[in-house]
Amino acid sequence: MAISASDVKVLREKTGAGMMDCKKALEDTNGNFEESVKLIKERGLAVVAKKAERIAAEGLVDILYDENSKTAVMVEVNTETDFVARNESFQNFVKGCLKVILKEKPTNIEDLMGRPFGESLTVDDALKELAIQIKENMTVRRFAIAEGNLCTYIHNKGAIGVIVKVDGDKKVLADGGFAEFKKNLALQIASMNPDYISKEDVPASVIESEKEQILAEIKEDAANAKKPENVIEKMVDGKIRKYYDTKCLLQQDYVKEDKSTVAEYIESYKKQVGGEVKVAEFYRFEKGEGIQKKEENFAEEIAKLTGNK
Repeated sequence: MAISASDVKVLREKTGAGMMDCKKALEDTNGNFEESVKLIKERGLAVVAKKAERIAAEGLVDILYDENSKTAVMVEVNTETDFVARNESFQNFVKGCLKVILKEKPTNIEDLMGRPFGESLTVDDALKELAIQIKENMTVRRFAIAEGNLCTYIHNKGAIGVIVKVDGDKKVLADGGFAEFKKNLALQIASMNPDYISKEDVPASVIESEKEQILAEIKEDAANAKKPENVIEKMVDGKIRKYYDTKCLLQQDYVKEDKSTVAEYIESYKKQVGGEVKVAEFYRFEKGEGIQKKEENFAEEIAKLTGNK
């Protein structure tokens, strides 16, 4: 039977699939609209399954803050390409995930994916439908929930997100500069990427692992072969101090003031206000952090496109 352009248009608006995919589905179902919708979904899921092993290291980090409950939620959703991250449908899905997290308070990703997303879909269903439409591998990678005196920050249109919780007494909470103080800490975390608040928070197992790695590196250098054990120990201790200065927020150099640590900046603020304040917790998500990205060989790609390979 003849398939009209208007039928293709209606099916495309319903499914988000490409025009040729819609036309083929209508042809294969003899124009049955409902069967065409089912067929497009089945074919789309098959395509999504094939793409599941492809690396998704692009995407967005986004944050939603609710003033009434003093709650902030942050999520990272990954895609294969940065181009898709700028897609309005993808961005709407990310914002939808934030609303679900804020409302439902899931305990982990698996829990989140089973939560309702709109009237008839789960988050997992909505993600699959979007992946079918856009034809890329997508994953909801991680999320965070924080409550209290918070500051949130998004850097570079979703490349990095930060939530920091700062506890303070009545004098601090009443201070007009408290918001700026929190923002400075959020900027520090975004910029310097600490893993812990203070060196006391670093697990002993992490330090032992670092010491073993440092010691191995030192012994690999022939110039250190004849150095006494006590000298080697001092070298290890020095590198561990450097580890604390790099990985622990309070020990880091404060980015907005030369020759000052974050701990000293906080002490200065406390004296200025005459109150007590401390960093209680923070979350920092960087888009694609830790994901092994595919290394593109552009010469090879051009050769393929031009038929020379």
